[in-house]
Amino acid sequence: MTALVIAEHDNAGLKGSTLNTVTAAIACGGEVHVLVAGHNAKGAADAAAQLSGVAKVLLADAPHFADGLAENVAAQALAIASAYSHILAPATAYGKNILPRVAATLDVAQISEITKVDSPDTFERPIYAGNAIATVQSGDAVKVITVRTTGFDAAAGGGSAAVETLTAVADSGKSSFVSREFAKSDRPELTAAKIIVSGGRGLGSAENFKILEPLADRLGAAMGASRAAVDAGYVPNDWQVGQTGKIVAPQLYVAVGISGAIQHLAGMKDSKVIVAINKDEEAPIFSVADYGLVADLFEAVPELVKQLG
Repeated sequence: MTALVIAEHDNAGLKGSTLNTVTAAIACGGEVHVLVAGHNAKGAADAAAQLSGVAKVLLADAPHFADGLAENVAAQALAIASAYSHILAPATAYGKNILPRVAATLDVAQISEITKVDSPDTFERPIYAGNAIATVQSGDAVKVITVRTTGFDAAAGGGSAAVETLTAVADSGKSSFVSREFAKSDRPELTAAKIIVSGGRGLGSAENFKILEPLADRLGAAMGASRAAVDAGYVPNDWQVGQTGKIVAPQLYVAVGISGAIQHLAGMKDSKVIVAINKDEEAPIFSVADYGLVADLFEAVPELVKQLG
């Protein structure tokens, strides 16, 4: 029994999501191999080889892998799929684009967004916006799995796996890379941040969102938002935390002016410590908060910044 992890990377190094996925693969039992499909991607392959628990790294290096096009990466994974009992990728836009193609071609049911491995064929995954946990047992010969990274710790370093070069599959020609636009910010990336300060509709406007910036600066935090704030145009889409946004689990999550709709709670309730500030003492956010402050955020936030010195 051997598991294959399809690495998410930028050719130079691994994305943090890959480290969590390796931990999930280790929990499946047996050896763990990591597929790095990229271009000039030796840096990413070497990083994968240093992960504890990884037995082998498979490097497929070709120009048509440079931008991680799903059709090509899926084809590379399928070329070696017969050797594996489990094929895993992070439940990010990258993994969600690749693995359904792999599962469909293998004619197996994909198991999505697992948060726990009970046994090699049994997994737990959230359903109903995280209000229930489904235990799924698969009888398929190959388990194709996306991993919700907040459910697993990042794999540690200290490994020394061998890097084996694969013959790259041909370019499928089904898609081509056009362009990529990056959201530039001096703050930590939302899904990787240890501290997040999020605002909701209670802030009232894009201008009022600036009241959170001094707090985020003092805490060294990323900034997030509820869907209501994003839909109202207060902040960009990539700030959205929730079922239809980004799933986060920082050490500290500060929710300001967020009522706590079920879809938002699904994206952040695994945070280690949750602090909520809302003037409505009946707000659902208080049901998951470790610390709650019933107050006017326009008074409480500046006072909190002042107290933080």
